[in-house]
Amino acid sequence: MDKDKSTHYPLDLLKRLFRRMTLVREFELRAIKERRRGLIPGFIHSCVGQEATAVGACAALSQADVITSTHRGHGHLLGKGGDPKYMMAELAARSSGYCLGRGGSLHIADFDLGILGANGIVGGGFPVATGAALAYQMRGDAQIALAFFGDGAINEGSFHEAANLAGLWKLPVIFFCENNLYGEGTPQDMQAPIADLALRAGGYGFPGVIVDGNDVLAVYDATQGARHRALAGDGPSLIEAKTYRFRGHYEGDPQVYRRPGELEAWQARDPVPAFRTWLLAASALNEDELVEIESSVQSQLDEAVAFAAASPTPQVDEALSGVYADTHEGLVF
Repeated sequence: MDKDKSTHYPLDLLKRLFRRMTLVREFELRAIKERRRGLIPGFIHSCVGQEATAVGACAALSQADVITSTHRGHGHLLGKGGDPKYMMAELAARSSGYCLGRGGSLHIADFDLGILGANGIVGGGFPVATGAALAYQMRGDAQIALAFFGDGAINEGSFHEAANLAGLWKLPVIFFCENNLYGEGTPQDMQAPIADLALRAGGYGFPGVIVDGNDVLAVYDATQGARHRALAGDGPSLIEAKTYRFRGHYEGDPQVYRRPGELEAWQARDPVPAFRTWLLAASALNEDELVEIESSVQSQLDEAVAFAAASPTPQVDEALSGVYADTHEGLVF
């Protein structure tokens, strides 16, 4: 990141980027801790190391724009403005969570924030985001949809079906690939015959862009450009953000598949301290301001954990709530 570029970005944006990157990192670490302590049941697929992709992409969207997320989606939800209090409660299977404690880590949604849902199905977000984009085009709305996915998901048939229609109909959708080099434990070069997955966009008639996924400003710029293109009626874009996850596919993963020295090399490019160092070098924020942001994040997470721990669990008689529609009123309860 060029420190001279600091004047190109509003100060409030830079503060928001740093705060949300810090929040994503610390939320993940706290969630891992709370799982070990027993507050959170089930699996956690953390995005530690990928904060710049989630935050940079979401910062370039409007409140009205929507996203679809993945099994590694906590960063996307926080990047889009999700409240860690309700997220922590959802992870803890409490009725005060975003989905009343029944969606869990893999299926958090909040339509008010434009979060159409995380998804435990690899590639499950492609048709949802593409369908939303089609609706916006048909209604003439100035909105776009962005689908987050990983390097493994781009090999699913759902990507190719969605990309084909999006390219054909010039839909206002962004396909955002977080290429962290592994599909579960399979290296990316063992699951696709090309190193640059963005090349696949050309087959569907729209541009593919490669960006440094550890540079939050580069991610922001690329996403903003793709959004402007979509709103102008020029159709979709594929953004491939090269990044890396620092932890296993899930907490408890033995990670025997990592190549020697690979993790250490990527940790030297850790996006959170890198952006912190850039902000200081660019004189955008001083040390006291950064420490204040970091302290406020910790306080917010303390409150989130306390809120989740104090919240009730779903009751048996609520099991069918929100599952069936009331045919008389046409509403879902």
